Amino acid sequence: MAGQSDSTMSLFSSEEIEFMAEDEMTEIVPNLRMDSLNFICGDYGPFLPQLAAQVPLWLALALKKRGKCTIRLPPWMSVENLTRVLEAERDSHAFQPLPFHYVEISRLLFDHAREDIPDMYMVRSLIEDIRDVRFHKVETNLEKFTASTVTWKNMSAMEVNVIRAFAGRALQAFYKHDNEQQTPDTDRAMDKQPQIPTDRPKRNLKPR
Repeated sequence: MAGQSDSTMSLFSSEEIEFMAEDEMTEIVPNLRMDSLNFICGDYGPFLPQLAAQVPLWLALALKKRGKCTIRLPPWMSVENLTRVLEAERDSHAFQPLPFHYVEISRLLFDHAREDIPDMYMVRSLIEDIRDVRFHKVETNLEKFTASTVTWKNMSAMEVNVIRAFAGRALQAFYKHDNEQQTPDTDRAMDKQPQIPTDRPKRNLKPR
């Protein structure tokens, strides 16, 4: 868990994952003219009214809060697509392809751009159902976890975060156990090695 001494196995907090998700690109439609915005991470713009532009999610949310744009819903968040994904998730043991940060992106849009989401309550319900089905798969896979079956694909950031500590420590335990079985007894092996006789006479060193 977070805060443990082994930082390679610690979990990210939900806030940290959400922060990383804000770098995902999204499409906005400005409602006014703006010059280019220059940041360390890159330059965005210039922006023209009603002309769509691609910006990071954090910038889209900042402009949205100031009333300078609307945010276009990503195609994967349409009711039709989410319905197909939910049906496929229920019918298959595999995880269906979704954006790596689908949970965080949808949450941010629900919180800050709900008026830009058609059928917002239906979209939210579908995403919650998808998340529940996928988390049930995660729990089922963890119950069957072995070192030879780590082939989970299309997992999201939050799902990876859930299993990261468990899977990492489990793999370490598997490998340690295997290595202990395969390591020979070095002392016994040395005793079994034939001794090579040396017939050379010893030479006395002359004192200087």
